[in-house]
Amino acid sequence: MKNDLSRRQVLQFLSACGLSFAVPDLSARAASLRRTERPKSLITLWMNGGMSQLETWDPHPGTPTGGEVKQISTTCKGLQISDMLPQLAEQMHLCTIIRSLTSKEGDHERGSAFVKTGYRPEPTLKYPTLGAIAAHELPDAAIEIPQHVALAPAGFVTPEGGYLGNEWDAFRVFSPGDGLSNLKSTVSNDRQADRLKGLNVVSRQFEERRQFGVKRTLHQNTLERALTMMTSEQLKAFELDSETAAVRKAYGDTSFGKGCLVARRLVEVGVRSIEVNLSGFDTHVSNHEGHITQTKILDPAISTLLKELHDRDLLQSTIVLCMSEFGRTPGINPAGGRDHWPNWFSCMIAGGGFREGTVIGATPS
Repeated sequence: MKNDLSRRQVLQFLSACGLSFAVPDLSARAASLRRTERPKSLITLWMNGGMSQLETWDPHPGTPTGGEVKQISTTCKGLQISDMLPQLAEQMHLCTIIRSLTSKEGDHERGSAFVKTGYRPEPTLKYPTLGAIAAHELPDAAIEIPQHVALAPAGFVTPEGGYLGNEWDAFRVFSPGDGLSNLKSTVSNDRQADRLKGLNVVSRQFEERRQFGVKRTLHQNTLERALTMMTSEQLKAFELDSETAAVRKAYGDTSFGKGCLVARRLVEVGVRSIEVNLSGFDTHVSNHEGHITQTKILDPAISTLLKELHDRDLLQSTIVLCMSEFGRTPGINPAGGRDHWPNWFSCMIAGGGFREGTVIGATPS
């Protein structure tokens, strides 16, 4: 039953996003593309606000819809992307670009929910996001820190467990790279032990009076996980002090850049699902200028992440997915912006053993 649920959930999500090949062993095509190592982790790079496909993965220079963007060649023969992404152009041999995504939702909140869960939002049921499903279906008892993490969380839909339960909600880190200082106990070890003894007394009394198994409650489970996490060496994955200045500079001195570096460190520990957010793509005004600003942040961060995962032999066991809730309109409005456009948009996927250097789909001229 558990595996059947996972298959339905993931296939529904991927088909909604045009990504039906993206999870191994769920289809014959996936099996043919998969390499020897099964993916163990998922990194979602969420471009919050609706990133323009025309200024990134699918430029149309010299056309009525192209705007000011130019295209450049990449390390993937025959593939051109925006000239705003020169560093990513050097990593395209590791990637697949999908240019035929479509959505039924053009509102930020509903569009985000649809893309992240594969279901259109409804009032009676909360669906889990893809990251929660990955963490739920691939648990690892050796991981002492949360297996579902959101770095610099922002946007309209945070990664959450939905009907799988709150324990699968993402652990949110608002300032990636700064560590987790709020997990340090404010009292001595002896005082902490005394407090826990007192809590155990209260819990036993609660259980005896209500004939209820406290150990089966989410409260008890959360407490145990928190105590384990507070003393875990794996917490160092959230810190960047051990990284060289050159590595940190390569990712960029931004929240998103630090988030991508922390994501790599979390994958090394074995965390199943990480989402890193970058906001600022809702460019109804000055779309071209807005994307120049945003791509200066994402280009070094994502390209360095891909290169490091590859160099550390982690890319084949990690799926990297860069996407947004929808794209931007082909037409440019009077304010120099592009508006919401769910009709077609693009995403980038890398790792996981999928075919590299590939373009799937196309948009109308």
